[in-house]
Amino acid sequence: MNQPIEELLTIEQAAKILQVNAQTLRRWDRQGILKAVRVGTRRGVGDRRYRKQDIEAYISRQHKK
Repeated sequence: MNQPIEELLTIEQAAKILQVNAQTLRRWDRQGILKAVRVGTRRGVGDRRYRKQDIEAYISRQHKK
């Protein structure tokens, strides 16, 4: 059975959608507020990518407050 392909956004794309600075997203990742997916092997840790569905869920939670 085929699994749907996750859409991953760069940190810049996610920051633009959320209207925050990329540094804010890095901090949220460290704090567990909005976790990033690491891809590649840049400097041994990989680049951050954000699942589109996680971004949408975060926005939805913020609108309920």
